[in-house]
Amino acid sequence: MKSKLSRAVAVVVSTAALMWAQSRIDSQSSVRLAADTQQATSGGAVFTAPSGWSIRTSGSLVVLDPPETDSHLVIVDVKAVDVNATDADSAAKAAWIAWKPDFKRPLKVATPAAPRDGWEERKNFSYETSPNERAIVQAAALRAGSAWTVVLIDATEPTLEKRASPFSLIIQSLRPKGYERENFAGRKALPLDRARIGQMMQFVDSSMKKLGIPGVGLAFIDHGQVVYEGGMGLRELGKPEAVDANTLFMAASNTKGMTTLLLSRLADQHKLRWDQPVTELFPTFKLGDADTTRQVLVKHLVCACTGLPRQDLEWIFEFKNSTPESVMTLLGTMQPTSHFGEVFQYSNIMAAAAGYLGAHIYQPKRELGVAYDDAMQKLIFDPLGMKSTTFDMARALSGDHASAHGDDVDGHAAVADMDFNYSITPLRPAGAAWTSAHDLIRYVQLELARGKLPDGTRLVSEENLLMRRKPQIPVGDRQSYGMGLEIDNTWGLTVVHHGGSMAGFKSDIMFLPDYGVGAVILTNSDTGGMMLRPFMRRLLEIMFDGKPEAAADVDAHAASYRASLQKDRERLAVPPDGSESTKLAAHYHSAELGDLMIRTLEKRVVFDVGEWKSTVASRRNDDGSISFITIDPAISGLEFVVAQRDGKRALIMRDGQHEYVFHEA
Repeated sequence: MKSKLSRAVAVVVSTAALMWAQSRIDSQSSVRLAADTQQATSGGAVFTAPSGWSIRTSGSLVVLDPPETDSHLVIVDVKAVDVNATDADSAAKAAWIAWKPDFKRPLKVATPAAPRDGWEERKNFSYETSPNERAIVQAAALRAGSAWTVVLIDATEPTLEKRASPFSLIIQSLRPKGYERENFAGRKALPLDRARIGQMMQFVDSSMKKLGIPGVGLAFIDHGQVVYEGGMGLRELGKPEAVDANTLFMAASNTKGMTTLLLSRLADQHKLRWDQPVTELFPTFKLGDADTTRQVLVKHLVCACTGLPRQDLEWIFEFKNSTPESVMTLLGTMQPTSHFGEVFQYSNIMAAAAGYLGAHIYQPKRELGVAYDDAMQKLIFDPLGMKSTTFDMARALSGDHASAHGDDVDGHAAVADMDFNYSITPLRPAGAAWTSAHDLIRYVQLELARGKLPDGTRLVSEENLLMRRKPQIPVGDRQSYGMGLEIDNTWGLTVVHHGGSMAGFKSDIMFLPDYGVGAVILTNSDTGGMMLRPFMRRLLEIMFDGKPEAAADVDAHAASYRASLQKDRERLAVPPDGSESTKLAAHYHSAELGDLMIRTLEKRVVFDVGEWKSTVASRRNDDGSISFITIDPAISGLEFVVAQRDGKRALIMRDGQHEYVFHEA
């Protein structure tokens, strides 16, 4: 495939000069940083370099290396390497040549981003890679005045996932020389009156149309009082029922904050301490690493700070016979990939363990799932008046609920099958709650009231409620993670929030503890995830008379998503290439992920794992390998790469840091 960049303006830099510059970088001694440190490029742009990383500079290039040697983030002041690079495309090309003179990767997609943080123009570039490379190659060209600064990411997938938070720290903190970020600290908050709520509703309505979101439930609090709750759009495409304040959505990971609230109540009862080793309370608790097991205190179960990586595929594929007890056993297979407390690594299985620890303490003689459900109902949902909130999938689906939606392979919104979402039931403390805007805002109201119910009754002590908001690990620039809650100080004030994501459902809760303001948003579409951060930004814009940035962010997200979807579609064969699909075995088995059956239904090829199934497309990769990729709404993008293992047919599946082999059965 011919790169679009190959048609860009020619770069006037001699090969000899570039090779000389590269040799200087290679020979330059690196400095390993003992703490997060503010740095500057030769052009004066400033950024924060992460603790534990190495930095080396040569003229216009700053090279930042994580502890792993296979990945790099490079910041290039383009004017110094090519005075003729006057647009984003030529700037990106000049930067790559300065870093790697032989760089020839085809461009996959280039999409503009909204101006932000002092950068008057931004454009993102993603380059083609083959799955067996496990490579992530991206660039971002940023302009301030006439000067271009380009960020290059030349990384492996395992390292980038593991080090996502320090990568984010560098990128989020990068800003032009002399630029001061917008800061809302000290500003008086404007009330969320009818007019301002109307502005939020207009923003949501416009965003729904741009992103193809069928329905949204939302609610707002001002000065501790619920000032609006309701819904917009449809519960399900093709049906007339509208979303209202009581329509149930999957809250997904917004369950985590409520789970740690349960632990707070148990701490009030002196049944646990935050700094207590988990093995004292749950003697059979065991991780794959004995040293990590010994270090885990109660507060670490939902801190994403233990060094354990995501291991989601194992519960997403094999859940038919899973129980809370088997989930706890699965913990014993999990190995850390970073040091304890080193970097943010999100683990749904550890979060589930937090809830089941609480359940065991609450009712030690009952089955963990039953005990957890009962504890949440009696200690959290009932006192808060969350009458519709439930972990019972059948109960949720039988009443006023929103259906899951996702885009099909051609980018058209469609109702998604729910089978995939049953996977979270055995791990329900991490994300299985169904709730409504009416119910979820009651939980946020308790957070803002520092543990008191609307009638003044104290449900949980202020001390144990606030422990959950104590930063445990950095997530990015001015952002950190507590216990099932994220603390964001991007705009000079504290916003506590958390997102939620299951197939076809995306949500967020957010509140400003110092202002008594909060909001919840629940969506019934995968594209809803692109509205969550702009929703938060728009709320702050309206409250503090901030720069109008949120709408442009939605526009940029929508354009980037559609461009990427279209580019992916160009390379997919739908139905799959018959010469390749006929080579597949009928039955594969993975020790970790279970059985995979290949079925041909008319012209479709279906990958069936038992618990759920999806139509697949095929793609020939640049290295000649063949991939089969799921394309059904809300479960699209799961990739199986054709391989040979021990002389037999095999399919390889990967997440960020693991590889799984399906052997021909």
